[in-house]
Amino acid sequence: MAPLTLVLGGARSGKSRYAENLIAALQPPWAFVATAEAGDAEMAGRIALHQSRRCDNWQTVEAPHELTNALTAVAVDRPVLVDCLTLWLSNRMLARADLEVEIPRLEAALSGRRAPVVLVSNEVGLGIVPDNELARGFRDLQGRLNQRMAARADRVVLMVAGLPVVVKDTK
Repeated sequence: MAPLTLVLGGARSGKSRYAENLIAALQPPWAFVATAEAGDAEMAGRIALHQSRRCDNWQTVEAPHELTNALTAVAVDRPVLVDCLTLWLSNRMLARADLEVEIPRLEAALSGRRAPVVLVSNEVGLGIVPDNELARGFRDLQGRLNQRMAARADRVVLMVAGLPVVVKDTK
């Protein structure tokens, strides 16, 4: 498996399940870095669904804000899945974090990994132009973050209707 894989796609495209299967094909134990926060019952249900798919071989690390710290806390030789960069970016934007500092810190943490890493992220720029400044700013930052991660990644997969489309494969 590629050392760094980026799995992109829209809502309900199959990103998470595909990414989980990539990691689960490796020797356990595995780490799951979760960036979601259950702000309401619907989101709590989504989180519960994801949790129900993972067996005891997964170490779950909750990191809605401190993604870099979470990655460095997981053993460098343990395969890790980060789900997802989109929620992390949203959380950090709403907290008014300095993303010009945090994104390079994330990149440095990824560089220190010895085992495969799979990053999940939404492709948010394919739809209509958002009607407000915050949403447009988020869309733009998400696009730039995805570009940076795709440039670093050895493999990039775009999920379309549950089907993986390989966009980049350096192996």
